[in-house]
Amino acid sequence: MVLLSLVIAFVFGFIMRLLGFPPMLGFLVAGFILNAMGLESNEALEKISNLGILLLLFTIGLKLNLRSLFRKHVWLGGLSHMLITVIIFSFVLIALGLAGISYFGNIDLKVVALIAFAFSFSSTVFAVKVLEEKGEMQSLQGKTVISILIIQDILAVIFLTISKGDLPSIWAVLLLAFPLLRKPLIWLMKKSGHGEMMVLYGFLLALLGAELFSITGLKADLGALVAGLVVANSAKSDELSKSLMNFKEFFLVAFFLSIGLTGVPEWWMVGVSLVFVLLIPLKGFLYFWILTRFGIRSRTSFLISLNLSNYSEFALIVGAMAVSENILSSEWLLIIAITLTLSFLISSPMNSYLYYSLFEKYLKRFERKKRLADDRPIKTNGAEILIFGM
Repeated sequence: MVLLSLVIAFVFGFIMRLLGFPPMLGFLVAGFILNAMGLESNEALEKISNLGILLLLFTIGLKLNLRSLFRKHVWLGGLSHMLITVIIFSFVLIALGLAGISYFGNIDLKVVALIAFAFSFSSTVFAVKVLEEKGEMQSLQGKTVISILIIQDILAVIFLTISKGDLPSIWAVLLLAFPLLRKPLIWLMKKSGHGEMMVLYGFLLALLGAELFSITGLKADLGALVAGLVVANSAKSDELSKSLMNFKEFFLVAFFLSIGLTGVPEWWMVGVSLVFVLLIPLKGFLYFWILTRFGIRSRTSFLISLNLSNYSEFALIVGAMAVSENILSSEWLLIIAITLTLSFLISSPMNSYLYYSLFEKYLKRFERKKRLADDRPIKTNGAEILIFGM
């Protein structure tokens, strides 16, 4: 069955590649097909999927500048977007319930708030994949997208900790000393050389960070991110990131398959999902409007909003938790999975083919005269020749 799963994943990933879509969408479709064939997600697949996410967050940490999280357009812009999104989505769900729309009339305010909160997140996996394929990780929009997503990840950790009713262990305080290990960890990385030792070191460090955070009651994903951050911006951090890239890409195939393996959707579930799909443009425009308020150019804000105009795999985590505690019915987990899949299908062509120039004259009206310092047009001072590649 492993061979069959790989064959189907490759075939549909290849088809999506030929059509100009990211292969990840083919993996999602492959998951649904495998589920229709009677296969279900298993413990081995979940472990591989989790390892892929750990490596993803670890490599993000390797490239992250911590100071970027404290920029106003990141933390205040990100938090403002989440708050406004939760309020708007809650009102929409309540309005649908009052209008007597099937399946929305029997959910209470607690469930409404939970669903709205889950859908206020954007997908870290999707955004990073798109930015890497376009080579924009180090651009202003790339750094802003990653920083906002990390703010969201931190909020997710806080939410999951509170929802479990378990406070972190008192030993979690010791994790504040983790950055003190930077020098010995960088020394070890330098002495590991290249090739398989560098790969082994990367796996070891990512899993060490995850395990330390997990045993102290914090989210393992956050531990992998912090582990990468501790050795970031060092002489060999880029090499370490590149050495782990292919492993990360392969393990993330399991993540997308596991989403598709959630179950076989029914038509009425697709109908419910379309309600949330129709809200995607509103979510994207809200990002655009908030970011332009902080002095970011309309073009940059537009590109950032495209990267973040999707729903997050975190919604599945919230959904699974709510179903296990009988807050949501089990059908909602499938509805969330379908919504997540459809949001990826919509966001992919938007990020690939939708060009800012088509809407420039309308979007520039939202720009503010005072610009963010690193998003101001470059002054050439009359120069007529520009040389690249020196």
